[in-house]
Amino acid sequence: MFDRAIHWFRRDLRISDNTALRDASRQSRSVIPLYTPGRWSDPHPWTGPLRRQFLCHSLEALENTLSAIGGRLLYRRGPQLEALRRLIRESGAEAVFFNRHPDPHHRAMDRELGAMCRELGIACCSFRDAVLHEGTEVLKADGTPYRVYTPYSRSWLELPKPGPGPDPGRLSSPRDLPSDPRPDLSTWNLSDPGVDLPAGGEEAARERLRTAIGKRLPRYASQRDRPAADATSRLSQDLRFGTISIRQVYHAAARARNSARPSSRRSSFEKFIAELAWREFYMQILDHFPEVLDLEFNPDWRGLPWEDPGEHFDRWKAGQTGFPIVDAGMRELAATGFLHNRVRMIVAMFLTKDLHLDWRLGEQFFMQCLIDGEIASNNGGWQWSAGTGADAAPYFRIQNPWTQTKRYDPEGAYIRRWVPELENAPAKALWTAPPPGQSVAHGYPPPIVDHAAERRRTLDIFKNHSNQRPQ
Repeated sequence: MFDRAIHWFRRDLRISDNTALRDASRQSRSVIPLYTPGRWSDPHPWTGPLRRQFLCHSLEALENTLSAIGGRLLYRRGPQLEALRRLIRESGAEAVFFNRHPDPHHRAMDRELGAMCRELGIACCSFRDAVLHEGTEVLKADGTPYRVYTPYSRSWLELPKPGPGPDPGRLSSPRDLPSDPRPDLSTWNLSDPGVDLPAGGEEAARERLRTAIGKRLPRYASQRDRPAADATSRLSQDLRFGTISIRQVYHAAARARNSARPSSRRSSFEKFIAELAWREFYMQILDHFPEVLDLEFNPDWRGLPWEDPGEHFDRWKAGQTGFPIVDAGMRELAATGFLHNRVRMIVAMFLTKDLHLDWRLGEQFFMQCLIDGEIASNNGGWQWSAGTGADAAPYFRIQNPWTQTKRYDPEGAYIRRWVPELENAPAKALWTAPPPGQSVAHGYPPPIVDHAAERRRTLDIFKNHSNQRPQ
């Protein structure tokens, strides 16, 4: 039993079913909850005001839930490990408890923390929490990682899933330790985006889970690809920041699946669970192949020639491409920090296959805009769309924005919501390419490229690159 221990909050901003916090409360007479915001001066190129705002709201909610059980959340500025070192010395803490973070930067930090704890002669206690199964748990028979989703998902589904654990109960936190203020947007030199974000914190996350299970996910199999249908879970930001645990989400979906009638409802929950497996597939890809953050996962496609970003990139970011489904998606992203998954694929493939721009540009822009901003899923999705990633769409499978619109937004409900210039345009005009130089409606820009011509060009680029590779 430790006299004092630090629980270091990272992407686990909740008290319910928090693995490391629960163990800290069991093994320590006094627990010091800590959050270290890290960068405090300059905006990071892979984050933005919407995600930071949701983080701040969730921290405020966490303060309140901790206070209700006797805890007090401390904030410490500056480099994170230096802040931890100072707090260990100030508090006399005998252990640091934390949940492991699944990206390469934080895994390296975990190793440094372990070395620091050994130097200081205290315990370093880390736990699996962000995923149901870490990268070393789902491997092929020869011990190597999967590179294709389907066999990975079969193995993943067969493994027993850990269930949610009990809450930590009462905490005893010292009151004499100083704390920096809770961060706000000015902490990172960011401005209030003026966007109505989802409520942060675990209570709001649990309510979103109840809504998902009761109203949205029963239609998931048939409606999840329709952006106007509101048939997705809307839990991505909660899983990213840990305002709800993956165990709570998985087992709520599994219970709903087991009791679902008719079979179509059951298949909807099965499909949602398969998407949870996709999330962990991309995380294990990042775990075993961290170079995907800089390079194409498939080495055959490294060195592809990409266009220099210019006006086309600016028009894509602004939602002014003249392709209604693309523009609707980019405007939704800017206005809400959310983007429907089907539309994420459409706008990503448009950037890489119609505009011939580097997927890394889109990946970074999404990370600046998304509330969820899950690094592994974002990278995996962009490389999938570009045709360069793990189990990616083949390079010759190029989505047509017009036919995608006809299939998934045939009445134009989603497009009209985000592109008011097209409010009165006939539905057919929204999924029919106009003649060259013309637009689908007055007051709306003409398409910046011809999809059919750019598709042929993409095929040539990939074929030529393939022919130039050493055999």
